[in-house]
Amino acid sequence: MGGTGSPRRKFLRITLIVFGVAVVSAVVLFGVVWALTPIPDSTQPKATAQGSVIYYRDGRSVLARQGVNRKSVTLDKVPESLENAVIAAENRSFYEDRGVSLRGTFRAMWSTLTGNQVQGGSTITQQLVRNYYSGLSQERSIVRKLKEVMISLKVDQSQSKDWVLERYLNTIYFGRGANGVQAAAEAYFRKDVDRLTLAESAYLAAVIQQPSRFADPRGADLDAARARWRSVVDGMVETGAITPEEAAQVTFPTLRKPKAIFTPRGQEGYMLDQVTTELKRRGYTDEIINQGGLKIVSTFDENLMAAAERAVTSTLPEGTPKQVRTGLAAVDPATGEVLAFYGGRSYAANKFDNSFSAKVQAGSTFKAYALAAALESGLGLDTRVDGNSPLHIASADIPNSGGQSYGQIDLVKATQSSVNTAFVDLGQRVGLDRVVEVAEDSGIPAEQLAPHRGAATLPLGVASVSAVQNASGFATFAAEGVHREAHVIRSITDAEGRTTRSSTRGERAFSEQTAVDATYALTQVVQAGTGSAARLYDRPVAGKTGTTDESAAVWFAGFTPQLSVAVNMFRDDNKPVTVNGSALYGGTYPAQIWRAFMTEAMDGKPVKEFGEPSSYGYRDYGYPGDDLGHPGDEDGDQDTGTQPPIPAGTGAPDPGTSTGPDGRTPGPDPTAAPDDGDGAGTEGGGGEGDGGDGPPDDPGDDTGPGRRLGGPGLLSPNG
Repeated sequence: MGGTGSPRRKFLRITLIVFGVAVVSAVVLFGVVWALTPIPDSTQPKATAQGSVIYYRDGRSVLARQGVNRKSVTLDKVPESLENAVIAAENRSFYEDRGVSLRGTFRAMWSTLTGNQVQGGSTITQQLVRNYYSGLSQERSIVRKLKEVMISLKVDQSQSKDWVLERYLNTIYFGRGANGVQAAAEAYFRKDVDRLTLAESAYLAAVIQQPSRFADPRGADLDAARARWRSVVDGMVETGAITPEEAAQVTFPTLRKPKAIFTPRGQEGYMLDQVTTELKRRGYTDEIINQGGLKIVSTFDENLMAAAERAVTSTLPEGTPKQVRTGLAAVDPATGEVLAFYGGRSYAANKFDNSFSAKVQAGSTFKAYALAAALESGLGLDTRVDGNSPLHIASADIPNSGGQSYGQIDLVKATQSSVNTAFVDLGQRVGLDRVVEVAEDSGIPAEQLAPHRGAATLPLGVASVSAVQNASGFATFAAEGVHREAHVIRSITDAEGRTTRSSTRGERAFSEQTAVDATYALTQVVQAGTGSAARLYDRPVAGKTGTTDESAAVWFAGFTPQLSVAVNMFRDDNKPVTVNGSALYGGTYPAQIWRAFMTEAMDGKPVKEFGEPSSYGYRDYGYPGDDLGHPGDEDGDQDTGTQPPIPAGTGAPDPGTSTGPDGRTPGPDPTAAPDDGDGAGTEGGGGEGDGGDGPPDDPGDDTGPGRRLGGPGLLSPNG
């Protein structure tokens, strides 16, 4: 018997030794793997990414959402019904287990080894670890599964269950592009997560298993979704979260129709593009914009944006060709904020906007910068310039509109009547470099002015500018010589709550007195000159019309002390801007649109007066060279200068406009003669832009043959 027992005992001993070695080896291996598998220091970018929210200037009204659709919430914002539903659906032992389901883990490993479908069984902690931490891919491998188990055990040891559940609920994908419970509540039920009902909570928990299938279920998928939802409700009964009676009373919730996270409407797409462009200019990358959870307050006023669109669409007649495009931009002189603009008829049809991107020749609106340069150089409003036509410079003749001669006139008359030869003469006296300097200091980019620095016609507006740039430039006059850079973002708050606000500190472009004197001359353009169609009868207005060669671009830029607005019209193909067969001028529809917008924008705003200009001997109804006996005319009489400026509505009738039924309100008359005094064919330097079939957006697109003084097309008296 001893002989037969000895081999058995020996075998048992060997078996025990092998088992012991295996156990020790397993423990050692576990210890090694445990030591070599720390909790990752970083999270997967998409696990915590939150899209940016862009607001209107009030900081409350949402303009757009950009990037990942997630808004993380703290656990106290999540209703207990949703917490309990998720636990019942995904991990009923969540509060008792150690973060790992051994049965589920071994089942998943076996499925991986055999190549069968991976079955469920991962705990909430394991799902979080897999989707939350960097270094854990979704690949099916034993090594990856072991790492997941080790990290899950460590997370369970080092973090509270509430910490795990909060991050899980903010990380998990629910379909419909919704990441996290807050986005899911909005996507499925159009409400915040803390307002979810029991039935709605159970549905979101049901969706986790098959988010694509249950996102918008129909037919058999709807039947499956209902069955899964009922199993979640029954699971809540089994966990004790609700009573059987409560479960019997709950009914399947009504799902809202899926919708895109953000579909631009009206001007929204144009606004979003400008905010994104400025963010990138400030150094924000696409990743930060789309995943950084920024809260961006734009400068755009929701009501004024609507007013801008109404001003354009209500003023232009139905027969306006589709190729005719209109830009409108409104800038706050006190801050540089772009309060409103008009990008175009349809963002979906054409994302190239009319107010920021499109740049067209400035026409006679540019004369305001030449006027400021002259005043800043020491010349006064009573300075005489040559208004005769044509003006002979550098072997070329520059005419006025219609060949009209004005004689020797002062700067107010030259501005009011937009006399081309007078401003060319002024540019020669002041120096074109000085004109360029003032324009740059007022916000017109140097690269857009550079091609025209040596052109005698520079003061006539051969340089191309955008509506926003011109509104920003004229805002410098409204701000009494201080320029503030135009911008579309008021503040940016990052995910940690740090807020960066845009600076509104400006730089002085020219003296306050220069601004006040130039503004006075520009008020006469509106009171009794080429821009009278823009007149506001309850407050003073200063502005300037502009019409380029053959009406390739037409402008009105003007301001009150509180707001600067520029309106332009042009065509994609650079052909003349015509409506109902008639060419337009700056004093027609552009001035009318400006007035329509400002009537709304200024409604209810206090009336503010412009500053008092320097001593000027004839601030009344007449000007030098007329027959009223004012200074500078032929008889040499002097004037005390004590008479007030021309009252609103009493000035001479505006060429190119007609009087409305009330005897005061100007109405458009597109068939009238040019109202700018611009001399169509002189100020625009040819006005054809680049001759291409796209919007004239190239700052240097008008510098080719025929663009400089004396070139073909530049001096044609009739454009």
